[in-house]
Amino acid sequence: MTIETQSQWLTDLRVTLTDDHATQTARLTELTADTGDPGDAHTRAALIAATRQNVERIADALRAMAEGRYGACEACGTQIPPERLQVVPHARRCVPCQR
Repeated sequence: MTIETQSQWLTDLRVTLTDDHATQTARLTELTADTGDPGDAHTRAALIAATRQNVERIADALRAMAEGRYGACEACGTQIPPERLQVVPHARRCVPCQR
């Protein structure tokens, strides 16, 4: 991947992650609104926890991009392959370290 291609890929990914962050944040706002239905409490709690986790992961990825450390494995420091980041854009570790 050339530097120009990599730069464009990263820009496109930043836009996608920003959009995903906004979508997940809106979803979290909707989920935390009190519906008054106690029968949905357990399901709602699970959805809120999962959505919060997604928002945090996306925010971490965007922060890493802003700080210039996006794509580096937090465990071993090697570059995470772009193919992995395409599938899991908020990946913090390479596949061997994730195992």
